[in-house]
Amino acid sequence: MTSTSNFKIAILGAGTVGGGVARILLEQSEALGGRAARTLELAGIVDLFPAKCAASHGIDRSLFCGDGDELTPAQAKAETDRLLADPEIDLVVETIGGSGDFIVGLTRSVLESGKHLVTANKALLAKHGQGLFKAAAENRKSIGFEAAVCGAIPIIKGIHECFTGDEIISISGIFNGTSNYIMSKMEAEGQDFATALAAAQEKGYAEADPSLDINGGDAGHKLTILLRMVFGLDLAFDDLEVAGIEAIDSDDVGFADEMHGTVKLICYGERRGDDVFAAVGPAIVKRSNLLSKIDGATNAVRLQNRYSDENVLIGQGAGSLETGSAIVSDIVFIARYGDAALRPPHRSSCKLRPLRELELPCNIVFETADMPGITGIVCTALGRQNINIDTVSHNRHMRDNALFAIATMPCTMAQVQAAVRSIQGEHPNVLLSEPRVMPILV
Repeated sequence: MTSTSNFKIAILGAGTVGGGVARILLEQSEALGGRAARTLELAGIVDLFPAKCAASHGIDRSLFCGDGDELTPAQAKAETDRLLADPEIDLVVETIGGSGDFIVGLTRSVLESGKHLVTANKALLAKHGQGLFKAAAENRKSIGFEAAVCGAIPIIKGIHECFTGDEIISISGIFNGTSNYIMSKMEAEGQDFATALAAAQEKGYAEADPSLDINGGDAGHKLTILLRMVFGLDLAFDDLEVAGIEAIDSDDVGFADEMHGTVKLICYGERRGDDVFAAVGPAIVKRSNLLSKIDGATNAVRLQNRYSDENVLIGQGAGSLETGSAIVSDIVFIARYGDAALRPPHRSSCKLRPLRELELPCNIVFETADMPGITGIVCTALGRQNINIDTVSHNRHMRDNALFAIATMPCTMAQVQAAVRSIQGEHPNVLLSEPRVMPILV
């Protein structure tokens, strides 16, 4: 359903992303109106620091609601309430961020006031998306969230529109640019984790508190959204197993290179029958896999499909104008097609299972006492669990310790854990630390 009337837009939060949205709407007004088949009008912006935001993004101060250089929280709420009560406002862009009660209540209010919602807030959708999509359906409104998963990469519309004639079997990728930048630095320049993290912060890729990036939480939010979309999983964010890169060291990077691979923080989901095996965590990606070549702060999403085989989408996962362009894309679609523009995630009978239950090749790093026959002891224990060995690395000797890695053929974590328990039981003084296990993507 289209209309010839102006389509009016309000923006809540004009920081990095919200300011980028405003800029694009103003700079590309005529072209965007042509694509939407109606004029897009930026009707108002609410931010606590309107003067600062206007100057930072080159936006006319008159587009910001309220008087003065700054607004109190009470004033910002009053201006927001006024916009939500305005029947001429068609769509609200939320770029405030967060996933607490305030932002959940605000976004629900947007939908209940009869307005479409567009957001880049992956934490909000991962934790509260099911309730918000229900509210959208009840009010016959759309939620646009292209920017919530990998920024400028059009993966949401790709799944909605481009792969509807296919069946997606698995999804994997690099969904967090900060962690990928850190791992790229560790591999290319031999930096340790702390040095690479400091470089990411200096470049502006990592926040002062980088926890969500390096502990896998940010990537987990995005994978949660895609698992719902692709496989119809009814899952909460806390259901997903998530690990980060904080414990990765130069030895892990070196062992990966020795087997012609590189360490990446990988999001993975694969459907087998009615089971979907999924997790976020570090993995060794073989050089034959295109994801191994994604360096720096770049994001990539790899789909393995039943009919069209492999498709990889690569692009920028963050940034003011990059993320802003994805938000504007949703605005254009909703302006043109209304509540038929974007479909909520479907539901299926599929169930989530931990990725560790799926048979995958893996790399196991052992720290042991440096003694004759140690490699044989470990290999024998693995063999007893029907684990086939692919390669064994060179031993790295450190005083009285030895460090070496064994790459296996596909097996489960349960098999690996059984082998480790066997070694600990039969040779209690051999393993000096818990072996580190990473899946291998070929």
